Amino acid sequence: MDKKTNPSDDDTPSGASPKPSVKDSAQQIWLAGLGAFAKAQEEGSKVFEALVKDGIGMQTKSQAMAEEKLAEAASKMTSMAQGITERATGQWDKLENIFEDRVAKALQRLGVPSAQDVAVLTARVDELSKLVQTLVAQQEPAAKAKRTTKPDA
Repeated sequence: MDKKTNPSDDDTPSGASPKPSVKDSAQQIWLAGLGAFAKAQEEGSKVFEALVKDGIGMQTKSQAMAEEKLAEAASKMTSMAQGITERATGQWDKLENIFEDRVAKALQRLGVPSAQDVAVLTARVDELSKLVQTLVAQQEPAAKAKRTTKPDA
């Protein structure tokens, strides 16, 4: 029977199995680690750039949403302010009317004529002034006629 021979059998001492040396294994491990590191750096920069791009997109979307929510809140606040203003104006008008009524009653009790009373009196005075002017105009020709018809004594 022939014994198969291994070419590495010649280099190895008798009884030792052919194995790579520890130094060769360490070198391979080291090179594999460097390769992994290089690949991670290469892929890492690509991943980093992709993350930055995604971050910019997310920031833009977030700002747009924030501006939309801010505009919505401003709109709601404006409508609320208008509602409050309308209610306050209505209440102020009621208060103003109550005050005017009470002042008018107090002035009436004191005998002070109202604006309506003064307007009626002004209209009456205007009417009487016209009547007086009419009477004066009618009496002037009669007075002239009397003066011319009276004999001088």
